[in-house]
Amino acid sequence: MFRWISRVTVLLVPLALAAQWPPFPKAAVDLTAPAPKTADGKPDLSGIWRNSQPVRLSEFGGAPAPARDPNTPPTGLEMFADIGTGMKDGLPLQPWAADLKKKRMADFSKDNPDAHCLPMGNVQFHTHPQPRKMIQTRDLLVILYEGNAGIRQIFLDGRPLPGNDAEPWWYGYSSGKWDGDTLVVETNGFRDDVWLDINGSPMTNAGKMIERFRRPNFGNLEIQITVDDPKAYTKPWTVTVKQTIVLNSEMIEFICAENERDVRHMQGK
Repeated sequence: MFRWISRVTVLLVPLALAAQWPPFPKAAVDLTAPAPKTADGKPDLSGIWRNSQPVRLSEFGGAPAPARDPNTPPTGLEMFADIGTGMKDGLPLQPWAADLKKKRMADFSKDNPDAHCLPMGNVQFHTHPQPRKMIQTRDLLVILYEGNAGIRQIFLDGRPLPGNDAEPWWYGYSSGKWDGDTLVVETNGFRDDVWLDINGSPMTNAGKMIERFRRPNFGNLEIQITVDDPKAYTKPWTVTVKQTIVLNSEMIEFICAENERDVRHMQGK
């Protein structure tokens, strides 16, 4: 039985991805070809992307998943459930943060923002099974998330991040710059109640995030994520998410709150 009802929706929506718009095939492309470039010579991250790791229902609340090989990278849904999957000793949680995560899991993650049609944490968005569209200009990278219709702006015009008096935001404030062919994005100004995954790994308003976006070829995108939150973790930690391009299709319209009837049934332990 699924831990909470929204999980069913999360799994079923991506299966209908290709059925929303009539087929509109484009020219065949070589997914291993070099990444496209913008007019100013930077890698173009534009496109629709989804997690490249295989999806298995057993990882997400169905039959028990088989023991995973520690020598293989975690799948997208394993990381969506718990971003620390695959780490030798798990996330380096502060004691209070470990207790909070245990409580959230005991409550079947009923308070996860995703279950209430609210914005997810940036890490949870990166590992979400629903796709996201990136639109890149010279001074701005916009990410449109299909899940909960999220919108995130990453400024590339050199502006500094705001100070500690900035109003806390769900997605924080993001400013990026290029390091060769890698886009390095720094984000701060988060709310004090961010969930990084389904299990409730927390992030606080003391947290900062560094993402390194790299498109090694036409069909693949790699995002290295470092979370530095001394309030919730004993040390910074890093994970890498891999995504693949989605061709000849479009995202669906996702209005989570319309006719929503699941929350009333969500109960904790």
